[in-house]
Amino acid sequence: MEDEEAAAVLKAVGRQIKMWREAAGLTQPEFGEAIGYGGEMVSSVERGRRSPKPDFLDKADEVFGAGGKVSAMKKDLEEVRYPKKIRDLAKLEDEAVELGAYASHHVHGLLQTPQYTEELYAMRRPPYTDDEIERLVAARMARKAIFERRPRPQLTFVQEEVTLRRPIGGKMVLRQQLEHLLEIGRSRQAVIQVMPTDCEDHAGMGGSLQLLKLEDGKTLGHLEVQFLSRLITDPREAQTLEINYGMIRAQALTPHESLAFIEKVLGET
Repeated sequence: MEDEEAAAVLKAVGRQIKMWREAAGLTQPEFGEAIGYGGEMVSSVERGRRSPKPDFLDKADEVFGAGGKVSAMKKDLEEVRYPKKIRDLAKLEDEAVELGAYASHHVHGLLQTPQYTEELYAMRRPPYTDDEIERLVAARMARKAIFERRPRPQLTFVQEEVTLRRPIGGKMVLRQQLEHLLEIGRSRQAVIQVMPTDCEDHAGMGGSLQLLKLEDGKTLGHLEVQFLSRLITDPREAQTLEINYGMIRAQALTPHESLAFIEKVLGET
């Protein structure tokens, strides 16, 4: 597990499942067969190594005749379902009144389609398991709730041109991703700009960055590279990132020009 909070919740749920199973006089294989899961899965859940899916808990509740007590644990698991660094970032995004991001290697997470995200995680080396990919994709899609907030925060994104052309997942996945960017941009859910590759003066050569302005006026930065994720809380460092992001936006194509550029790339894909 990546954090103590999630590990503690999984172990507590696992102990409860084991107690209910033993009280019902069932072995792990018998219980697994009754709810449509293998005995190994039951063992992993009871040891706190895997998070049971909602369906697992609902069927267990029926088999045990628990009257909703087992199903109620879904709420506890939902709160720690995603990796801690993603939970922490999502919490800050939920508090932000303004969010700006420059993405240099791939489409920014808040702008991704589920298919694009899945293909992106599938490229990771050493590889993630299918369960890990499913969990990470769900976590990233959950963060997109920021678009549904009212009042809606001010959202701006600058995408490096290469992120619009790199065929992650193949041409069809890329086409769907480009169409999604156009939909977001045209609907004014967010301002999307493109940094063309032929731009000679580029303030974003230091890599991707994200800025969050909170209701209390504080500005935070978030940087992520390889396996490292860092939250920038020092006011001076955050100010430097803010200045760089302002320069990046000024050097990029205008929002109108950017949508036309994305349309052009889509037509060539």
